[in-house]
Amino acid sequence: MNKYLLSSISFFTLALRKKMLCNRLLLLFVFLSAPQFVAAASAIKINNNIYMAQGSSNISSNTFMVITNQGAVIIDTSSPAAAPQHYEMLKAVSNVPVRYIIITHGHGDHTGGIELWKESGTHVIAQNNLIELLDYQTRLNGFFAVRNAKQAGKPIPVVSNPNPGNYAGQNPADILFDKKYQFTLGELTFQLFSTPGETPDHLSVWVPELQAAFVGDNFYNSFPNIYSLRGTKPRWALDYVQSLNKVLSWKPRLMLPSHGMPVSGNATITQKLTQYQNAILYVHDAVVAGMNTGADVFTLMNSIQLPPELYVGEAYGRVSWSIRGIYEGYAGWFDANPSSMYSEPPQVALSELVSLANGVDNIIQRAQEILLSSGNAVLALHLADAVLAADANNTDAWTLRRDALVKLKDLSTNGIEKNSLQSGIDEATAKLNSP
Repeated sequence: MNKYLLSSISFFTLALRKKMLCNRLLLLFVFLSAPQFVAAASAIKINNNIYMAQGSSNISSNTFMVITNQGAVIIDTSSPAAAPQHYEMLKAVSNVPVRYIIITHGHGDHTGGIELWKESGTHVIAQNNLIELLDYQTRLNGFFAVRNAKQAGKPIPVVSNPNPGNYAGQNPADILFDKKYQFTLGELTFQLFSTPGETPDHLSVWVPELQAAFVGDNFYNSFPNIYSLRGTKPRWALDYVQSLNKVLSWKPRLMLPSHGMPVSGNATITQKLTQYQNAILYVHDAVVAGMNTGADVFTLMNSIQLPPELYVGEAYGRVSWSIRGIYEGYAGWFDANPSSMYSEPPQVALSELVSLANGVDNIIQRAQEILLSSGNAVLALHLADAVLAADANNTDAWTLRRDALVKLKDLSTNGIEKNSLQSGIDEATAKLNSP
């Protein structure tokens, strides 16, 4: 147990040293300068038992094959698009029967190849909460189809059946467990533990004979998505902390995340996991401290920053998104402003304010000046949205919106953010090109 776990961090202790910015930029440069995660052309041998088919991005997970003298265990099956290639890679290593498939959690980039890997007598194992996660994802099929496409930078699909029902998820598992499940195959023991974090159904796998921990999506070489832009429920930050404590208690010598490369050596694993959980806990405790002093969510999003020793990168999740996710995960949508209780959308008031500003031309001119002089693309974007609230077909506003989004994308180092911005750019471009 460390100092971050033993005490809460006061909101008023968040002021950082002047050199923090320089240190943080240096860390960011190092992170961005590292070799990018590019899928290998063939399976990667981790040791004599474990082989990995490497995912190519955050939307394509790794697939692991653990070979024993009585058959193989598959851990995660990647996305539907990547699964056939992963299957061919790993089958080229060994064609032994697949006895078990373990799903670390129910996201589609982990479950896409289950049917491909299933053979006669193959058992599929998952944590109990998989059922509700699959129902939840299916229940909002139409919503997530659009949001996932935007997050992945793909064309918006047309959903033929956007409302399939409340309990329409297809459970692929024939073995479900609550806290722990264990089986032996050949010379190896597989211990499965409930480790919520990325999802409520998340599990981790410990193989003591190999000193190997399969940690799914509870560890990235980046701050996690405690809130995901695709619109999922905010994730419980303290779940990550407790789940990583469980992994640390095993003292693994090999850690295998579902995205990124394996990590070897207990000292290195301990350092990375401890830094990761401490970063999450720092942000969580700072949000809670700020809430208890009456700070609003936007103040906290602007003021809370990780100290250099806890900065783990933001190529996947963003600290600011997580701050809002934690805040609203605790407090819900109501911001204590009475106007928020009513159904009139803010766009109505914005439209009235635009008319009081003597029309849209003055606002567009000011937004263009802001974008060119100060480079404040966020403010320019808000002003463009205000004009569009009054005139949804205003060409100058759509041009301004596109230009602001392009600038923000050029500045971003986060793949999910870039894809979401590109979706907005595509929307504006389509609007400008329409008759």
